[in-house]
Amino acid sequence: MPKIKLDIVTVERPVLSEDVDYISAPGVDGVLGILPRHTPLMTALKEGELHYKKDGVEYDFAIGGGFVEVRPDRVIVLADSAERADEIDEQRAEAARQRAQQALQEKPRGDAEFARLEHALRRAEVRLKVARRKRGTGRVTGPDEAA
Repeated sequence: MPKIKLDIVTVERPVLSEDVDYISAPGVDGVLGILPRHTPLMTALKEGELHYKKDGVEYDFAIGGGFVEVRPDRVIVLADSAERADEIDEQRAEAARQRAQQALQEKPRGDAEFARLEHALRRAEVRLKVARRKRGTGRVTGPDEAA
Protein backbone atom coordinates (compact mmCIF):
# COMPACT_ATOMS: atom_id res chain seq x y z
CA MET A 1 0.00 0.00 0.00
CA PRO A 2 1.40 3.44 -0.88
CA LYS A 3 2.30 5.83 1.92
CA ILE A 4 2.15 9.60 2.21
CA LYS A 5 4.73 11.67 4.11
CA LEU A 6 3.25 13.63 7.03
CA ASP A 7 5.20 16.52 8.53
CA ILE A 8 3.75 18.42 11.49
CA VAL A 9 5.61 21.58 12.44
CA THR A 10 4.97 24.36 14.97
CA VAL A 11 6.90 27.57 15.58
CA GLU A 12 8.57 25.90 18.56
CA ARG A 13 9.59 22.58 17.00
CA PRO A 14 9.18 19.93 14.34
CA VAL A 15 6.60 17.62 15.89
CA LEU A 16 6.44 14.67 13.50
CA SER A 17 7.83 13.36 10.22
CA GLU A 18 6.42 9.95 9.28
CA ASP A 19 5.32 7.94 6.25
CA VAL A 20 1.65 7.17 6.96
CA ASP A 21 -1.37 5.49 5.38
CA TYR A 22 -4.11 8.05 6.11
CA ILE A 23 -4.56 11.50 7.68
CA SER A 24 -7.66 13.20 9.09
CA ALA A 25 -7.27 16.92 9.80
CA PRO A 26 -9.66 19.61 11.17
CA GLY A 27 -10.14 21.94 8.19
CA VAL A 28 -12.06 25.18 8.62
CA ASP A 29 -14.79 23.85 6.32
CA GLY A 30 -14.89 20.36 7.84
CA VAL A 31 -12.72 17.34 8.43
CA LEU A 32 -10.24 16.53 5.65
CA GLY A 33 -9.55 12.89 4.89
CA ILE A 34 -6.24 12.53 3.05
CA LEU A 35 -4.83 9.45 1.34
CA PRO A 36 -1.72 9.01 -0.81
CA ARG A 37 -2.07 10.64 -4.26
CA HIS A 38 -4.57 13.20 -2.93
CA THR A 39 -5.32 16.19 -5.14
CA PRO A 40 -3.09 19.15 -4.17
CA LEU A 41 -4.68 21.78 -1.93
CA MET A 42 -3.90 24.30 0.76
CA THR A 43 -6.34 25.30 3.46
CA ALA A 44 -6.59 26.67 6.96
CA LEU A 45 -7.01 24.40 9.97
CA LYS A 46 -9.11 25.11 13.04
CA GLU A 47 -8.62 23.82 16.55
CA GLY A 48 -9.35 20.13 16.55
CA GLU A 49 -8.14 16.59 16.41
CA LEU A 50 -5.65 15.38 13.84
CA HIS A 51 -5.47 11.61 13.40
CA TYR A 52 -3.21 9.54 11.25
CA LYS A 53 -3.00 5.85 10.62
CA LYS A 54 0.22 3.94 10.11
CA ASP A 55 0.41 0.17 9.69
CA GLY A 56 -3.08 -0.30 11.16
CA VAL A 57 -2.45 1.83 14.27
CA GLU A 58 -4.15 5.21 14.75
CA TYR A 59 -2.35 8.14 16.40
CA ASP A 60 -3.98 11.29 17.84
CA PHE A 61 -2.89 14.93 18.12
CA ALA A 62 -4.56 18.09 19.42
CA ILE A 63 -4.05 20.86 16.84
CA GLY A 64 -4.50 24.53 17.75
CA GLY A 65 -5.21 25.74 14.22
CA GLY A 66 -2.85 26.63 11.39
CA PHE A 67 -2.52 25.58 7.75
CA VAL A 68 -2.12 22.37 5.78
CA GLU A 69 -0.54 21.89 2.38
CA VAL A 70 -1.50 18.65 0.65
CA ARG A 71 0.50 17.23 -2.25
CA PRO A 72 0.05 13.76 -3.80
CA ASP A 73 3.04 12.39 -1.86
CA ARG A 74 3.30 14.74 1.15
CA VAL A 75 1.23 16.62 3.73
CA ILE A 76 2.74 19.54 5.63
CA VAL A 77 0.86 20.79 8.68
CA LEU A 78 1.98 24.21 9.92
CA ALA A 79 0.21 24.24 13.26
CA ASP A 80 -0.21 27.02 15.81
CA SER A 81 0.21 24.21 18.36
CA ALA A 82 0.33 20.42 18.11
CA GLU A 83 0.45 17.93 20.96
CA ARG A 84 0.38 14.15 21.06
CA ALA A 85 -2.25 12.83 23.44
CA ASP A 86 0.43 11.60 25.84
CA GLU A 87 2.01 15.09 25.97
CA ILE A 88 -1.18 16.72 27.24
CA ASP A 89 -1.41 17.48 30.95
CA GLU A 90 -5.09 16.85 31.57
CA GLN A 91 -5.19 18.84 34.82
CA ARG A 92 -3.63 21.90 33.16
CA ALA A 93 -6.03 21.61 30.21
CA GLU A 94 -9.00 21.38 32.57
CA ALA A 95 -7.77 24.41 34.53
CA ALA A 96 -7.38 26.38 31.26
CA ARG A 97 -10.90 25.38 30.21
CA GLN A 98 -12.33 26.55 33.53
CA ARG A 99 -10.41 29.87 33.38
CA ALA A 100 -11.67 30.54 29.85
CA GLN A 101 -15.26 29.70 30.80
CA GLN A 102 -15.09 31.96 33.84
CA ALA A 103 -13.61 34.84 31.85
CA LEU A 104 -16.31 34.47 29.18
CA GLN A 105 -19.01 34.66 31.87
CA GLU A 106 -17.47 37.90 33.16
CA LYS A 107 -18.34 39.76 29.95
CA PRO A 108 -15.10 40.22 27.99
CA ARG A 109 -14.10 43.76 27.01
CA GLY A 110 -14.52 43.94 23.26
CA ASP A 111 -14.68 41.55 20.34
CA ALA A 112 -10.95 40.80 20.29
CA GLU A 113 -10.91 39.63 23.91
CA PHE A 114 -14.08 37.59 23.35
CA ALA A 115 -12.51 35.89 20.31
CA ARG A 116 -9.28 35.19 22.23
CA LEU A 117 -11.21 33.61 25.10
CA GLU A 118 -13.35 31.52 22.76
CA HIS A 119 -10.17 30.26 21.05
CA ALA A 120 -8.64 29.39 24.43
CA LEU A 121 -11.80 27.53 25.45
CA ARG A 122 -11.95 25.52 22.20
CA ARG A 123 -8.24 24.67 22.41
CA ALA A 124 -8.58 23.45 26.01
CA GLU A 125 -11.64 21.36 25.10
CA VAL A 126 -9.81 19.74 22.16
CA ARG A 127 -6.79 18.97 24.35
CA LEU A 128 -9.05 17.35 26.96
CA LYS A 129 -10.91 15.32 24.34
CA VAL A 130 -7.68 13.97 22.81
CA ALA A 131 -6.14 13.15 26.20
CA ARG A 132 -9.30 11.44 27.46
CA ARG A 133 -9.75 9.44 24.24
CA LYS A 134 -6.25 8.02 24.58
CA ARG A 135 -6.86 7.11 28.21
CA GLY A 136 -10.31 5.70 27.52
CA THR A 137 -9.66 3.59 24.42
CA GLY A 138 -6.02 2.74 24.72
CA ARG A 139 -5.20 4.33 21.36
CA VAL A 140 -1.53 4.71 20.63
CA THR A 141 -0.34 8.31 20.47
CA GLY A 142 3.12 8.23 18.99
CA PRO A 143 5.57 6.14 16.99
CA ASP A 144 7.55 5.15 20.10
CA GLU A 145 4.48 3.50 21.62
CA ALA A 146 3.69 1.40 18.55
CA ALA A 147 6.59 -0.98 19.12
